[in-house]
Amino acid sequence: MKEFFTKEIRIALTVIIGIVVLFVGMNFLKGIIVFSNDNSYKVVMRDINGLSASSPVYANGFQVGVVRNILYDYEGVNGGIIVTIDVDNKMRIPVGTTAEVSSDLMGNLKLNLILSDNMRESIEPGGVIIGSLGKGMMDEVAQMMPQLKALLPKLDSILTNVNIIMSDPALKSIIDNVNGATDNLNKSSAQLNKMMTQFESTMPGMLQKVDAVLGNTEQITSDIAKADIATTMKNISATLQNCRELTDKLNSNEGSLGKFINDPSLYDNLNATMRDADSLMMDLKSHPTRYVHFSIFGRKDK
Repeated sequence: MKEFFTKEIRIALTVIIGIVVLFVGMNFLKGIIVFSNDNSYKVVMRDINGLSASSPVYANGFQVGVVRNILYDYEGVNGGIIVTIDVDNKMRIPVGTTAEVSSDLMGNLKLNLILSDNMRESIEPGGVIIGSLGKGMMDEVAQMMPQLKALLPKLDSILTNVNIIMSDPALKSIIDNVNGATDNLNKSSAQLNKMMTQFESTMPGMLQKVDAVLGNTEQITSDIAKADIATTMKNISATLQNCRELTDKLNSNEGSLGKFINDPSLYDNLNATMRDADSLMMDLKSHPTRYVHFSIFGRKDK
């Protein structure tokens, strides 16, 4: 046995295993699993637009497989390209499905399966799918180029107007005013926040006072509700009646007070008496000897 595994045989086995590992690894890096159980299909196309092996295969936007290899049909009458794809064995491809090559903005190519609505029949593994060259993102951008060219003069005019506005000295003044208004708004907001903080700190005391006022009001209304309103109103009516009678008597000539108020002659007589009394007091102060006589030696006639 030792003679069979000579040094040369061990070197040969090592090289073979290395080649196999290298082959499997390279295919794995390309996205191709050598020993997979995926189903293979052939896509016949006239133009692949640079599609290469290991390119992804999509169905309804989801990757379902990869391109295994691409061969040119030299024996075909019109010539053609046969693209072999490996698709997940769980994927069921209906009869009538087509394939097309498309690209994104970065130029990455992929093969899209356009699934048909035939849900009763499916293409068997190894079957043929008709392919075509679809429009990629770059083709759509190329179609939009005339519209973009038409927009360029308008865009240039807009940019010119923007430059004129930006170079206007008045714009700087407007920006300064806006900045000033923003600063004032910030200061006002800060003051408002300070006021709200103070208000929140004084709110409990104010609420207590309001509660006390409401309690007093409730007590007053309760006392009013308990009071004998009918008796009180009756007493008030009697008092008003007495006041009315008193004013009637004062307005009439009945009684001394009524005569004093309504009889002008009584007022005139009283006024004259007061004037006489005032004159008498002034004369008394000026000539007291006329009314009071004092003499040590007896009274002396004037």
